[in-house]
Amino acid sequence: MPPGRRYRLRKDEIKQLAQEAGQRFGEAIASVIGGDVEILKRDDGASLIISGEKTIFFQRDGELFPTLRIVDLIKVKRVIIDMGAVPHVANGADVMSPGIVSADPDIKKGDIVAVVDERHGKTIALGLALVDAKEMKAPRGKAVKNIHHVGDQIWRALEKG
Repeated sequence: MPPGRRYRLRKDEIKQLAQEAGQRFGEAIASVIGGDVEILKRDDGASLIISGEKTIFFQRDGELFPTLRIVDLIKVKRVIIDMGAVPHVANGADVMSPGIVSADPDIKKGDIVAVVDERHGKTIALGLALVDAKEMKAPRGKAVKNIHHVGDQIWRALEKG
């Protein structure tokens, strides 16, 4: 695990976390949050939320995000990108509109979205929608801000946990 301060949550804090996660990502997420939950406050400002030795969420600037480990288990809207965009997004680049093959039609600006490759259907990144779904397949511009991707520091923490 990366350096930082690690502590256990009290039962009332776990309940509050489960409620927040349930409101944001659907009630099914409650089954992912176990009875023993810890927070690892990292030096880079992010906090990893660990349940049963698995990093399930991270917090950045007070906002809760799922990790790539659980993003496929919960209801997160999807943006599908072409294979030419995959290496760039997997290296941390934002998703550009020309690389988008399709997007869930109910995506709104500010939504958390899973970025999925078109060939394998694997989630390679998690991002924030910068535009509504109908504007995503434009000929130019950024559509999704990359906040967590395969190979980043959070991903490396997932491999260890």
